[in-house]
Amino acid sequence: MSKTVVTFGEIMLRLAPPGFERFLQSPQFVATFGGGEANVAVALGGFGVPARYVTVLPPNNPISDAFIGEMRRFGVDPSSIVRGKGRFGIYFVEAGANQRPSKVVYDRENSAIALAKPGDINWDKAFDGAGWFHVTGITPAISQSAADLALEAVQKARAKGLTVSCDLNYRKNLWKYGKTAKEVMTELVKFVDIGIANEEDCQMALGVQAEADVHAGKLEVSHFHDLTTRVMTQFPNLKMLAITLRESKSASHNGWSACLNDGTGFLVSRHYDITHIVDRVGGGDCFAGGLIYGLLNLPSHQDAIEFAVAASCLKHSIPGDFSRFTADEVNSLLKSGGSGRVQR
Repeated sequence: MSKTVVTFGEIMLRLAPPGFERFLQSPQFVATFGGGEANVAVALGGFGVPARYVTVLPPNNPISDAFIGEMRRFGVDPSSIVRGKGRFGIYFVEAGANQRPSKVVYDRENSAIALAKPGDINWDKAFDGAGWFHVTGITPAISQSAADLALEAVQKARAKGLTVSCDLNYRKNLWKYGKTAKEVMTELVKFVDIGIANEEDCQMALGVQAEADVHAGKLEVSHFHDLTTRVMTQFPNLKMLAITLRESKSASHNGWSACLNDGTGFLVSRHYDITHIVDRVGGGDCFAGGLIYGLLNLPSHQDAIEFAVAASCLKHSIPGDFSRFTADEVNSLLKSGGSGRVQR
């Protein structure tokens, strides 16, 4: 069995109106769980990779207990989750359709992760039997103490010889405590082996400008060879950098692909035209999980990037944050080209 992949970050209760309704169009929300790093762990569990999720949750809280049960149901090890002061974070999401964009409202101030600090997590225990550690740029955006804890985590992982991956995941609505994303993330990324980003992440989190327009309906892939090269030159510790390429034609219609600079070549994936998006939230996290799976299990980096893009393409068909696909189902998409024919 391969070594465990550990992910670390904040889990939230996700509250969404039914279907494509607006907030409180009808007086109910569908409650599930969501959070970038947990989404990656769930995707990996679905692909058959041993995964462990680390976070801080409020004690004596039935929502915390329900979440731990949910992790077990998805085959994710919750044994290193810590209980600490603070509340369970919440986020509200309204699914967009056609020309109406999706909308996210955060309610996570004074959450358990926001109040957590270095020393609160036993990283020796969390990394026991592990070979890979994954974080994102979301946790360092929550609070100064959470940023310090994330930096401690990658430093400990690097000292133990784990492969460290980071999805930069710039969230402009979270950086409120006085430091910019660039100030924090340029220090954290010095301890990262595998970077994952989009063009806006590179610009806002690392200060490396891209020629491409993040909001464009059509992206010029050739620009990203130069972008990835400049990022990897600025951060020579990076062994590779993957860039997701989302072409937003509308909330319901996106082009989806990715590229990967692995230090020896520049690889571009197949392009998918996703015309009836059910839920794009968590798509990038599924990409990250698919890339980690591919780099651990597949024969080439091209195979890894193809698997990651196909997996995240499928995630756009599932409501909620979590991916619910096996590796075999992703491989079926790769083989079939996505005809969507009934399987019986």
